Amino acid sequence: MRFWNRAKLLWAYLARRSRVRALPVEYIVETTAKCNLYCPMCPRETHKQPKEDMTGEIFERLVRESAATGEHMMLIGLGEPFLDPKIFDRIEYCQRHGVSTLLSTNGTLLDEDNARRLLDTPLRHITLSFDGATKESYEFYRKGARFEKVRDNFVRFARLKAERKAPIQVVAQMVRMEKNAAEVDDFLSFWKAVPGIDQVRIKEDETNLMRPDAGHAAEDWKHPCHYLWRGPMYIKHNGDAYPCCQSYMLDGKPVGNVGERPLTEIYDSPEMQRMRRLHLAGRAHEIDICSRCCTTIPHPLLVAGSLLFHGETVRKLLPVVERLTYFSKLPRRFLSPPKRVEKQAGKKDELVQIEPPR
Repeated sequence: MRFWNRAKLLWAYLARRSRVRALPVEYIVETTAKCNLYCPMCPRETHKQPKEDMTGEIFERLVRESAATGEHMMLIGLGEPFLDPKIFDRIEYCQRHGVSTLLSTNGTLLDEDNARRLLDTPLRHITLSFDGATKESYEFYRKGARFEKVRDNFVRFARLKAERKAPIQVVAQMVRMEKNAAEVDDFLSFWKAVPGIDQVRIKEDETNLMRPDAGHAAEDWKHPCHYLWRGPMYIKHNGDAYPCCQSYMLDGKPVGNVGERPLTEIYDSPEMQRMRRLHLAGRAHEIDICSRCCTTIPHPLLVAGSLLFHGETVRKLLPVVERLTYFSKLPRRFLSPPKRVEKQAGKKDELVQIEPPR
């Protein structure tokens, strides 16, 4: 069923169809909207979030409806997964329905107990978010976290994974931004040497909070965005469904709610079809959220290739493809990053440090 679903998605993408009679391969599922840090590049700073978790009813309905076709669920969003008291149960629930899972954590709560408990689950991927190779840059971008504590939490988790020979894929990730850009080599050197780390990922900043003038120009949209065909679709903690993770961050409207409508209706809704038609016509820039999007656009060859493999495999290969492109091992046309709008002469970028509420 999953292979057939991917085949239908691939056909719809290659045949340039706006109607998609299939479901996404991947989902980003925000099981909690709670977080314990304040980060200047995070959309939480401009989109106030309630201190709420996704209900079991919404989560279980989503998994049941997507189980026959969904291959990978990223249990992340604008919250820290370890603040969700049901996170371990949710990982197990996905596994029982044949769906692999990924977590991304800021590491503040990944103590030894949580590390051991997590390694006992069937979680297949985890991203260790560590945005800097120095205390100064890391604590600038991760306000409220301590450099040494989080580093030690991550190193201990990776070593425990290595000792157990656990099958989970562990990725150490840094989002490259202005203040930490010069630390890429040091970051790579340190984390490559840690036992249990499978990949080190240098990720481009895909928000526009730190660079509000970034986005895609009209001429960038030579190819339709893969999100609208392959996914992942973004599911907020309240069940609201968005075409992609960026659409919520850029004040787009939900295309449905998984607690109220079937996934099949949501993914092939009139609004989803309208967006696909504009992308196919090379007019994606006419969609407000797309014109301000900071996500890299992959070449159709990469999109097609991603639909030939299981979503879990694609997730493993993604950091490799990104590094080959960002470090000039592959032509940059395979991953087109957003362009920066030129500033007026004399103006300089300023980093903004957001203070937590008192």
